[in-house]
Amino acid sequence: MSSLRIAWLLTSAFYYWHPMLSQLAQRVPEMKAFAANWRGYAPGLEDSFAVEVVGERKIIPLLKSKTSYGSNFTFLPLNIINRLLQFKPQVIFSNSFGMWTLLALLAKPVGRWKVVIAYEGSSPGVDYRNSPARLWLRQQMVRWADACISNSQAGRDYLVKLLQAPEDEVFVQPYEVPAADALAESGTTAIAAPRQRPCFIFVGSVKPRKGVQLLLQACVQLAAQGYRDYSVWIVGDGDQCEALQAFCTEHQLNQQVQWLGRVDYDQLGSYFNQADVFVLPTLEDTWGMVVLEAMVLGKPVLCSTLAGAVELIQEGQNGYRFDPRNAEEFADRMRQFIDQPERVEVMGQQSITVMAQYTPAAAADFLVDVAAFATAH
Repeated sequence: MSSLRIAWLLTSAFYYWHPMLSQLAQRVPEMKAFAANWRGYAPGLEDSFAVEVVGERKIIPLLKSKTSYGSNFTFLPLNIINRLLQFKPQVIFSNSFGMWTLLALLAKPVGRWKVVIAYEGSSPGVDYRNSPARLWLRQQMVRWADACISNSQAGRDYLVKLLQAPEDEVFVQPYEVPAADALAESGTTAIAAPRQRPCFIFVGSVKPRKGVQLLLQACVQLAAQGYRDYSVWIVGDGDQCEALQAFCTEHQLNQQVQWLGRVDYDQLGSYFNQADVFVLPTLEDTWGMVVLEAMVLGKPVLCSTLAGAVELIQEGQNGYRFDPRNAEEFADRMRQFIDQPERVEVMGQQSITVMAQYTPAAAADFLVDVAAFATAH
């Protein structure tokens, strides 16, 4: 496959894509990522794959939602086809059902390339199940595509059952996966924030969709039951911070909850390493890369059932699944670790075991196999 030419079309090529792209470039030297939102290489992966920046994307909100992704239209530079014709890929992996995917599909007869649609995962805000026009267009795009991939089984079900993709052309394996060594290397800085064990950690944007307010409501439940010997680290910022800090003061949670603000990606390992349990209380996430980042560093996970990555949580083995809208259930899952802190290490080891099969190298091998399938059909 070394002679194969692969293009990856990414509307946003943030750091968590880079471990997989780096490994794929080792297997397919003629691989190039085309990006419309580029912040530079992830630390430690500089120049490990070729990237071409194609203008900038513009996200136009159509219907705003606080608890969902909402309805958006992402405008992307139209000159992508000229760039692809110059590069001459045999296979194009294109992220989701946006403009670049549509253009790559329409240009297939000219470029004579194969197109693989990469659908991160299924969730209400991106599935558009209530939009007949969008669903019809997606069904046509799936028909024109040569294969589809998804991180999750839920994503596969959406592609097959709703968009009517042929079952033998849809492949499932996590391809957005972290590099354990890079995260581990970033985990050497001491964190000055106070903590009581167990220490629960949330990492992400502090906005309604991410469910931080639901985490705090679970803390209120714990306080009512007499539980205060634990801590919560909130790593991130957002427009809810001020209101939620006031909520903590009102409900006397300031000893438990520490607001640590936004940290650089290359420092996240330190925060994960010095906490005990990762919590994702999201109301909607198509995947949830941060779950995998926590797991690869040996953390048990409390994961919302509304996140795509919940499929990686083996109930009672490497964490717990829960409905974040149910404060009593949420508090009960947290209480498991407060009452039995020995579970932290045991479940954390199981997280490492689960992630051993989902490495950037495994993701790259998976993509090479899908590319071979596409070129053979």
